[in-house]
Amino acid sequence: MLDIIIIVVTMYNDICIYRRGERTYRRELLRESRRVGGKVVKRTVANITGWPETVKTAIRDALEAGRDEGQDRTLSETVAGRPGFSLRQGKSVGALYLLHQVAGELGLPAALGDDRQGRLALWQILARTQDQGSRLSAVRLARGQTVAELLAVEKFTEDDLYANLDWLAAQQTTIEDRLFQARYPTGDRPSLFLYDVTSTYLEGTLNELGAFGYNRDGKRGKKQLVVGLLTDQDGWPLTVEVFKGNTADPATVSSQIQKLAERFGGGEVTLVGDRGMLKSRQTADLVARHMHYITAITRPQIESLLKAGTLQMDLFDADLAEVTAAAEGVRYVLRRNPAQAQRVTARRADQLATWRRQVEKSEKYLAEHPRARPATAIRNLTARATRLKLHLWATVSACGRKLRVVIDEAARADIAKLDGCYVLKTDLKPAQATAATVDARYRALAQVEWAFRTCKTAFLEVRPVYVRLESRTRGHTLVVMLAYMQVKRLAESWRHLDLTVEEGLRELAQLCVTTVEMPGGIRLDEIPQPRPASAELLTAAGVRLPPCLPIRKAAVDTTRKLPSRRK
Repeated sequence: MLDIIIIVVTMYNDICIYRRGERTYRRELLRESRRVGGKVVKRTVANITGWPETVKTAIRDALEAGRDEGQDRTLSETVAGRPGFSLRQGKSVGALYLLHQVAGELGLPAALGDDRQGRLALWQILARTQDQGSRLSAVRLARGQTVAELLAVEKFTEDDLYANLDWLAAQQTTIEDRLFQARYPTGDRPSLFLYDVTSTYLEGTLNELGAFGYNRDGKRGKKQLVVGLLTDQDGWPLTVEVFKGNTADPATVSSQIQKLAERFGGGEVTLVGDRGMLKSRQTADLVARHMHYITAITRPQIESLLKAGTLQMDLFDADLAEVTAAAEGVRYVLRRNPAQAQRVTARRADQLATWRRQVEKSEKYLAEHPRARPATAIRNLTARATRLKLHLWATVSACGRKLRVVIDEAARADIAKLDGCYVLKTDLKPAQATAATVDARYRALAQVEWAFRTCKTAFLEVRPVYVRLESRTRGHTLVVMLAYMQVKRLAESWRHLDLTVEEGLRELAQLCVTTVEMPGGIRLDEIPQPRPASAELLTAAGVRLPPCLPIRKAAVDTTRKLPSRRK
């Protein structure tokens, strides 16, 4: 059954005369009355008490004329074409208003504070969510948006935003703690936390935290940063930390344990970390603080347990198996992922085909160049096989100037037997978490990986890092994390819509205010009714636009101008 909702909008002048003591007061409001179905909803568009009498008279005449014509109109529709009034397109409002409302729901304004630094920080978060770039680009973005009207921020330049990053770094602990309290106001704190790290490469060489290390992006010759993200069981970010680029994953865990103990609950909470991160020292630290852990062990560790007889290969044939090592005080949860096994098999076959083509190319070269040495070709091909991790079962030999590939099928099968297999390790007792629960909690780490993808490349783009100082690097990373909160919130709200968060914000950015200029220099920024696509996005996010915005003047400009000779 289709419900039809009829909305009738009427603009009118509300005049009230009242007395207080010996004095008489007159108050005039421009108001909007909406009939939605059977209900009447009224909103104040503007307080026109202090406006010039000529302007108020002109507005009253325009409203009266509209009623005589039997039409209900907004202010811009009412005064259009009348002497002394003009209309023009104003600044973009749709995306910024939505993000400002979402920020309020998440508690960002309260966590940042209502002073100038807090409002500048809020703008950096809203700007990062809309458009990724430097502080300079954030200032340029502000010139075309209703920043002054919504955030009440005074004049600022990119230098103010850079200094604001220093302030954010100094206030990071306070901000994160306030947001944690807002998410868990009743004190019922989470019992499970997820932690993972990533790296992001730097284009420059002068960042104070930049260093050469294990580069997950495959960018050789570039310094990097290491970033650790701690979330709750739902993947909601709680705290982010930046480390020097040569910091090993396990070395980042101790500070997270400290945060769990002192800031986010302590007690019998469980930390979930990826394989190779929670090693013996980290797990011992957790146990000493009466905390628990869930992690995965590496392939060499699995092979060692198989050789020792602690694990057996046939356990991987079950959907989910469990082994308790009483002497170690740990449980092992075993599983095989068939889809992952197929991907590994396909990748290994592709690597072998690539290597075989290289062998054929080398053999052709030997045939065409009599002075070329087969031993050199074999050395190069063996090095290539080692890089592709084929050297344990695929070798090449020479028969004269011919090359022959030798495949050790037994060794190949032995290596392939663990394809798709993984083993989880935990100190949780069966009464605290079943094997299925342990497996589900570990797989929840995918939410942190999604956060990293969103923050690094998919949308928010933590890189390029346009800052060099340590404090500003930390402030920049915090801005990205807080912007990710908004992206995650909008992704949940728009899950049923056929678009991404980036596409939705682009759609709403096209909604601009209509600036009504009236006699006497009076100006009013009215928000028009959004088109259906924008209205659907706002409704899904639970946001309703006001009829107009307050007029605030704030000079926003850059100190560094674009070259005048640019063409």
